[in-house]
Amino acid sequence: MAAPGDQRIAVPIDDPNADTEWNDILRKHGVIPEKPPSPTPMIQEAIEEARRLAHENRLEGKDLDELDELEDEEDEEFLEIYRQQRMKELSALQKKSVHGSVYPLSKPEYSREVTDASQNGPVFVLLTSSLGTNVESRVLSELWRQAAREYGDIKFCEMRASQAIENYPERNCPTILVYNKGDIVKQVVTLMTMHGVKTNMLDIDKLLVDVGAIPDNDMRVAKRRREVQDAEEEKLFSKNIRSTSDHKEEDDDDWD
Repeated sequence: MAAPGDQRIAVPIDDPNADTEWNDILRKHGVIPEKPPSPTPMIQEAIEEARRLAHENRLEGKDLDELDELEDEEDEEFLEIYRQQRMKELSALQKKSVHGSVYPLSKPEYSREVTDASQNGPVFVLLTSSLGTNVESRVLSELWRQAAREYGDIKFCEMRASQAIENYPERNCPTILVYNKGDIVKQVVTLMTMHGVKTNMLDIDKLLVDVGAIPDNDMRVAKRRREVQDAEEEKLFSKNIRSTSDHKEEDDDDWD
């Protein structure tokens, strides 16, 4: 028979996490562990921090015209800080915007205009199909021209794939080659990894960000994302309005 001092006593515990006087006594004597801290304050703190950052960054990506439209809603001193920031960004972009259009390439100048030029920054080359029936090539050529206009600080080139690479498979068109520091750092074969014939400027923006040609917070990218989001919200709002109107008409019919 075990000695009385060796006997274990079963201490009644209902809920070890409950805030009771009995549990406080048990914790004090090490019978049950200390109650873990409640996550609620940390969650609330994270929510408040997210709201604070969202409020501070609410003007990110807005251009000068959009900032002017907020004069009646925002503090003038706060707006002026963002105006100065935008003007500084625009000035920097204008100095670097030495391109502005797509460069048509020929094989003899490829090394100079692409490989060598990529020592000064990324160069994007589009190899297109020689067939007019290649829809993806036509779609990407249009996007390429728009990208060249918007991102004048980046060099965009275009060339027929058959002229660049002998016997290049038609099924691989269009192909995007991204050069940097003299090497190919990214290759996209057809638009399968994007959105096919539905590929749009958001996909081009993502490509530029992925290869480091522009930062993710580039104001041109931020503006496009916001415009797309606003359009989606407007579309959803209009859909809800139509749905409400249809239900109202059905209810009116029930009374006839």
